[in-house]
Amino acid sequence: MLNILSILTGLVALIFVIPGVVPLLGWLNWLALPIAIVGLIIGMLSSKNTGRNINLVLIVIAIVRGSILGGVL
Repeated sequence: MLNILSILTGLVALIFVIPGVVPLLGWLNWLALPIAIVGLIIGMLSSKNTGRNINLVLIVIAIVRGSILGGVL
């Protein structure tokens, strides 16, 4: 059950990360980051790794894209 909740949390974060890759919408990555971290914590409590891995990938994408030009652009 926690794995499904972690996957759903990751999908919500993905809704913010995808448009955050577009120039001038980089600030969306900073909104997605806390959501993905909560999903990561939930995924770590689960016995399966799928939700945790999805949120780890989203966190890496959000940090890399958010750090480019300070996350403003």
